[in-house]
Amino acid sequence: MSARPLPSSPPSAQGVDATGVLAFLDAVESTEAIEPHSLMILRHGRLVTAGWWQPYTPDRPHLLYSLSKSFTSTAVGFAVAEGLIGLDAPVLSYFPELDAEITDPRSRAMLVRHVAAMASGHEEETYDRAHALDPDDLVRGFLLLPPDHDPGTVFAYNQPATYALAAIVQRVTGESLTAYLRPRLLDPLGIGEVAWLTDRSGREIGFSGLHGTTDAIARLGQLYLDGGVWEGERLLSEEWVAEATREHTATAPGVTADADRADWECGYGFQFWRSRHGYRGDGAYGQFCVVLPEHDAVIATTAATDDMQAVLTLVWEHLLPAFRPEPLTGREDADAVLARRLAHLALPQAPGAPAPPERGAQ
Repeated sequence: MSARPLPSSPPSAQGVDATGVLAFLDAVESTEAIEPHSLMILRHGRLVTAGWWQPYTPDRPHLLYSLSKSFTSTAVGFAVAEGLIGLDAPVLSYFPELDAEITDPRSRAMLVRHVAAMASGHEEETYDRAHALDPDDLVRGFLLLPPDHDPGTVFAYNQPATYALAAIVQRVTGESLTAYLRPRLLDPLGIGEVAWLTDRSGREIGFSGLHGTTDAIARLGQLYLDGGVWEGERLLSEEWVAEATREHTATAPGVTADADRADWECGYGFQFWRSRHGYRGDGAYGQFCVVLPEHDAVIATTAATDDMQAVLTLVWEHLLPAFRPEPLTGREDADAVLARRLAHLALPQAPGAPAPPERGAQ
């Protein structure tokens, strides 16, 4: 199915200063380290900015890298609400065939909430070691690798943690993530075709590999911004939205002042990052779903860059000040300039970062 168009509005009618958006476009295009692919901005539930740079188009699916994790989190939210998953259940309890060989007490104590919050107890990424232990079943390899600390006590960005989370959803539902999300999330939001990479076991990998449009990113962000409600209908529980997007695990325990934090030092939720402003779904090379409750706004971007902090810094520098508390009057000319600029974004850009190996993506 094709996506229903999002309701749109001139930026000024929603209190968005078009000159700030233009300044953001100038900044990302003039930053050598950033190859922009797309930008969508929603304010008060209305699409106020949408543009794509050549060869990217509105209907072209984009590899979302670890922004896929936020869709996996959403699947977990539905499964929790349906009583299929318990956050305080041991991960091992969903894989009883492994019970006899998983003997390490920390592995056995690892709960669903721990892997959701990147707090499995491991000190660092485990993908290569877990894959070496079992190339055919990453869950088994992961559980065979004893955590360095008690689960729930330390943060480590860890692809097998999300893989295990996704595997639990697929086991308890008997469906792929995509099939499970289709009637609960994708169709209700008007999201068209998506594709998720699978591994040799046939599982959709969960931690990366989802291909979707920028529009799909924006719609997910709007659902979370509205507390799980879409077009007046509750899809996702308000409790899940709150839990998934609050800090569960400190990512930089020694840094407490927001002004001193990079955006990866603000804490981690359930497959969402906290930010200096709001929170975000986050994928390698500049795939972002930034949700700003204090501004009632969603910013969706895709890009190719090795400097992801630079993208967010430009968002904070140019787009945040563009969000005003009231509609702006007499700004039709600025709106028109932005509309013309967006219509002519499809210009060749300088080469960006090379595509990384899929398993190593953030």
